[in-house]
Amino acid sequence: MLLNHPLMLSGWFNMFMATSVLFICSRNAGKSQMAAALMDLVSDGKVTSYSAGTNPGAVINHEAAESLAEAGADMSAGIPKSIDPALLDQVDRVVILGSEANPSINENIPTERWVTYEPSEDGVTGSERMNLIRDEIAERVRELYRELEK
Repeated sequence: MLLNHPLMLSGWFNMFMATSVLFICSRNAGKSQMAAALMDLVSDGKVTSYSAGTNPGAVINHEAAESLAEAGADMSAGIPKSIDPALLDQVDRVVILGSEANPSINENIPTERWVTYEPSEDGVTGSERMNLIRDEIAERVRELYRELEK
């Protein structure tokens, strides 16, 4: 049986398996969708990314999708969705964006929280706001990808 092969047992096989990350925010309409699409772009498909929300909205944030398109990533076909418990148990990493989402995560799954700057608190709105959010998430995604590559 292939699973009993010495290379499989030694961990060599795991080096070639795709890493997966679930990005979670409250509404799954903007930030978590952006992070997943940016990870797809940055990793060139080497990391499988998912997104979900603790209280999913009805539609994708169109300003977020437009901002992301300017950066070369696409989330326009995304649909806000809730957390799939089966998927949650299978991913290698969970990233929670913002302070509103507080999902119950198995303590064995590496989890981190990214509390991002909210430009609207300083009066920044519209596309400028969304571009600032996108740029911060993009930098964090690049850092995470570098970490996952090790």
